[in-house]
Amino acid sequence: MARTQESGHDVVVTENREARGPFLVVCEHASNRFPAGFGTLGLSAQARSAHIAWDPGALGVARHLAGLLDAPLVAAGVSRLVYDLNRPPHSAGAMTARSEDYDIPGNLRLDPDERLRRTEAIYLPFHAHLRAEIARRLAAGRPPVIVTVHSFTPVWFGTPRTVEFGVIHDADPALALAVVAEAKARTPLDCRLNEPYSAADEVTHTLRLQATPYGLTNVMLEIRNDLIATPQAEAAMAATLAPVLTAALAAIDAPQMKKASN
Repeated sequence: MARTQESGHDVVVTENREARGPFLVVCEHASNRFPAGFGTLGLSAQARSAHIAWDPGALGVARHLAGLLDAPLVAAGVSRLVYDLNRPPHSAGAMTARSEDYDIPGNLRLDPDERLRRTEAIYLPFHAHLRAEIARRLAAGRPPVIVTVHSFTPVWFGTPRTVEFGVIHDADPALALAVVAEAKARTPLDCRLNEPYSAADEVTHTLRLQATPYGLTNVMLEIRNDLIATPQAEAAMAATLAPVLTAALAAIDAPQMKKASN
């Protein structure tokens, strides 16, 4: 396990770095840690453990997926309320002052110096580290397939969400479409494309920053967090989704291989 240290706290954790599979798994909202250098942002312990601070269950699923797929995992070590690593530095959502029905006192009226401090301490090292992991595989002739793993709440502002598994794409829909098709064929999950979020909601920054410039195949996974509320459920979900991802990748690779052989 590799860790990047910045200002005395872990910004990014890398596991399975020498894995040989085709996928690279990313979990930007893996942690609800509030490092001492940033305080609690004025939030209660209950708020700091809520979905606003992280994606509950996502890291567990991502770890199991990485193991099952023989993939490296790059995960955040800081709460997204300190800096949301799936948002660019100029986005209001990078250091949001309000999330769902919570005000974030420590993010109110941030001045440019504080925004820069957080960007330099968290965003830049995380994405530089992820880019380095991608570059290593590109140099070795093994361009990775980028899979980001997230979770979402079963109720949004009082409205229940029936979708269980969302598959989101940015510019390249190929793998997302294949994942939806395989999930519908292989699992009982209510799987939908670009729900409960889509690129229009500014949730695909990592894919846009890290995958698209290199032309890498990519997809974002969103899992309803009541389905991954225990370690056993996390492992079971990963066991369900790993063959879906493998089959989806094979499905989009097959036409290319056929074309190359003709």
